[in-house]
Amino acid sequence: MRHEVTEADTAERVGSGDVPVLATPRLIAWLEAATVRAAAPFTEPGRTTVGTGIRVQHLQATRVGGQVDVTAGPPSTVAGRRLTFPVRAVDGAGRLVATGEIDRVVVDRERFLKETPDPAEG
Repeated sequence: MRHEVTEADTAERVGSGDVPVLATPRLIAWLEAATVRAAAPFTEPGRTTVGTGIRVQHLQATRVGGQVDVTAGPPSTVAGRRLTFPVRAVDGAGRLVATGEIDRVVVDRERFLKETPDPAEG
C-alpha cells in the first residue's frame, strides 16, 4: 500500500516530535493496517485479529510529499491464534524506511467486544 506523507502525518502534527517529517506513530499505523489485510486469510466469519505486539525500527526520515510503500509479508510465525508478520516500508527512491514485526491474535469479534470494558459504565 502506497502512502504520500502529508502535513497531517508529521511528527509535529501528531505530537511525537518537532520536525515536519513522517511521524513514527503514523508509520506504525500504516504498517499495522497492512497486517490487517495480510491476516484476512486467517480469519473466518465472526472472527478478526487484534494487534498485540510491535517491534519496528524507523530507519529513514521522509519529508512531506514523499511516498512510502508499506508491506506485510506472510506470517513468519503461526502459533495457534497468534500470527507474526514481517513488515517493511520503502520510500519512493527505494530506501528502506522501516523494518520489523507486528503480532496479531485471532479473536471472536463479539466475545472480544463483550469482554472489553466500556468506559461509560465506569
